[in-house]
Amino acid sequence: LRSCSPGRARRTNASRRACLVARFRDIYAQERLDAETLLRTYISDMEMVQRIIYIAAVESFHAAKMAYRQFKIRVRETLSLGHSGPESLEDTVLDYVVRHEDLYDVQASVNEVIRSMNINPKISFPPEIDFIVISTLIRELCRVAFSMQTLVPPLDIAFGTDGELFSETKYHRSFDSDFTAALVAYHVWPALMENDVVIVKGEAVTKR
Repeated sequence: LRSCSPGRARRTNASRRACLVARFRDIYAQERLDAETLLRTYISDMEMVQRIIYIAAVESFHAAKMAYRQFKIRVRETLSLGHSGPESLEDTVLDYVVRHEDLYDVQASVNEVIRSMNINPKISFPPEIDFIVISTLIRELCRVAFSMQTLVPPLDIAFGTDGELFSETKYHRSFDSDFTAALVAYHVWPALMENDVVIVKGEAVTKR
């Protein structure tokens, strides 16, 4: 008979979630500002600097989610060969991924993010400099995004587009915003979501 007891990953879900949400806030408060300071030495346009950092965050989550899916498929294929319980195969796979997150090739994701940023038409960089200068921020975002996929339910960032209607529930306005403007000119930081519910607000600039 199969036991219905939850696996270790599910038992530790609440504590891991709390740590990851706190880490996401820390990255916004620390690594994001470090990256901003670094980029300002090369780029005078603050809007471009903030756009670069926002796109780095979006691309980091995208790359980490892809890596997580591939990692999980490989683990499932390997464990399914000898799986007999008592946990379900899905719980066993999740437990393995949580215990072996250090096997995640974060550098491959960082490289993927930088490749995507190099071809993004919304951002540009002086030709003598490479987006690798903010690889510390990208690496930390990839790590936290990967770990967030192991939660039940997983956490993700909100999809944002320039010109969208500003949402008070999703974003804080940047201090240099036009507080009477209804539309988002561009995003500074993504909102963190759980099942389409905002759990950490992002930041956006509104202008007329």
